[in-house]
Amino acid sequence: MFQTKTGQLIPTVDEAQMREVDRIAVEGFGLGLLQMMENAGRDLAACAIGMLSSKQDTVITILAGSGGNGGGGICCARHLYNRGYPVNLILNKSANELQGAAAQQWKILQQAGLTPISSPDTITAIQSADLVIDALIGYSLRAAPRGRAAELIELANHHATAILSLDLPSGMDATTGETPGAYIMPQSTLTLALPKTGLKNPTAGNLLLGDIGIPPQVYEALGITFKPFFGHDYLIELIRTQEGS
Repeated sequence: MFQTKTGQLIPTVDEAQMREVDRIAVEGFGLGLLQMMENAGRDLAACAIGMLSSKQDTVITILAGSGGNGGGGICCARHLYNRGYPVNLILNKSANELQGAAAQQWKILQQAGLTPISSPDTITAIQSADLVIDALIGYSLRAAPRGRAAELIELANHHATAILSLDLPSGMDATTGETPGAYIMPQSTLTLALPKTGLKNPTAGNLLLGDIGIPPQVYEALGITFKPFFGHDYLIELIRTQEGS
């Protein structure tokens, strides 16, 4: 369903396959979740800077969930902050509810002095941003978003100037592309490792693919083989083929 700008076809994975890719990468190859999350956050920051034409007087607001996708967003906040960009961070849960590698990313960011925006300032932080980054849910969607996550999705859709989603738009099923409830409508989506089959849904916007350091042999364990396609880049543009449109 996807190809590079040079015409090379790119394989896809559904949610179950991507979950297995992550498991094999960690258990079989020794890659750490924090290590892959760091790569994802750096890729996301680079993508955001590209969308903003590298202007450092622009404001970026990041919506982050409590799981792995949110951890990537929190990591991205640090990379942008390190480069002088004004960053607002909005968590969909309290910081003490962050889990695993996401909690570790938060501890690092805390030491840098960046604190999350409080609920009363949420709308202003979204409205005033030149770019809103969606790192709320990722590929682990189980049902229609609820509570604070659903609220942030609606606020972003109504008030954001531009939206960049991490991995796939929050509220979109990674396998089918279906949206059982509220879902983010981004201008662009940076998907990770391999594109998810659900990204055939054109509401995901322009597509980019980010390298998070997973060796090709991890995919071979699932019967997925391909020629290297990143070349000298860590981010590449993807094009939906006619069949996948």
